[in-house]
Amino acid sequence: MTDLLVAENLVRHYAVRLPGGLFGRQAVLKALDGVSFSLRRGRIVGESGCGKSTTAGLSIDLIPPTSGRTLLDGEPIAGTDDARWRRQRRDMQMVFQDPLSALDRRIPVGRQVMEPLLIHGLGDRAEREARARAVLGNVGLQPHHFDRYPHELSGGQRQRVVLARALTLNPSVLVCDEPVSALDVSIQAQVLNLLERLQAEFDLAYLFISHDLKVVRQISHDVAVMYLGRIVEQGPPKRLFEQPEHPYTRMLVDAVPAVLGGGRRFRRRIQPRGEPPNPIDVPTGCPFRPRCPLAQQLCMAERPTLERLPDGQLVACHAAHGRIPGPLARTA
Repeated sequence: MTDLLVAENLVRHYAVRLPGGLFGRQAVLKALDGVSFSLRRGRIVGESGCGKSTTAGLSIDLIPPTSGRTLLDGEPIAGTDDARWRRQRRDMQMVFQDPLSALDRRIPVGRQVMEPLLIHGLGDRAEREARARAVLGNVGLQPHHFDRYPHELSGGQRQRVVLARALTLNPSVLVCDEPVSALDVSIQAQVLNLLERLQAEFDLAYLFISHDLKVVRQISHDVAVMYLGRIVEQGPPKRLFEQPEHPYTRMLVDAVPAVLGGGRRFRRRIQPRGEPPNPIDVPTGCPFRPRCPLAQQLCMAERPTLERLPDGQLVACHAAHGRIPGPLARTA
């Protein structure tokens, strides 16, 4: 099975001005610092950590990269407003975190679901309305919701409208940026079940962005954990949550109630030191080093790269690869 969406070494830096002196001094904020991943048709990737929303925007060309590129079905995303770019845009849609902010409160939701068809010049008005009503039905809304305004709907219903609008163009990729974080727990479960059904029904690939590990474990086929703009660990959710290799991943898993895993609990919990560093002043060597209780001299001198372990897990940690001794070093 070929990769549907491929990100190659995506970098996004922002020039910022820090306070100090008459005009302050310029610095570089590294929001994303070399992220690569691939997404197969009908597969899901879940990410948790720093730089996740920037990754979402870069993946579908909402944010231009400082360097790196993204390919859709083997073709680089055009980045310019031409016929190929518009065709690619139809194939990539985004579901935002806050459904009320994503919708126009002055326009009935039915018209908003029809809008992508109008923008891309697809069908006449009757055909667009029929398509919008059909998609609203697919996400579990009733015919009378078509003429409702966003403020007349519940949070879960609004998120279903946002999903319907994204599905109207029959995309291959849905980028979901914290799509359930603004919803109550019971509504979260309904939306997650809906996403799983739609994924199977329409053969969708999801790039699912979330900080909630319980949600990530339920929805994802592959999980990538990010820290300060880089992926530090990636692998299948069962393996990653039950035996995390990177100290940061282990810290995240240990912070979640034990009901999450049902797997192995660790004899020693990772207790991070201090606060996350300033992304404008990233530490030398391993970015997690100032907070890591396992850090040694090598961690200060050399930044670990994302390497594959014998079982296929990708990890960026000297201890996980046995280069320094420690409780996370792998043993035969």
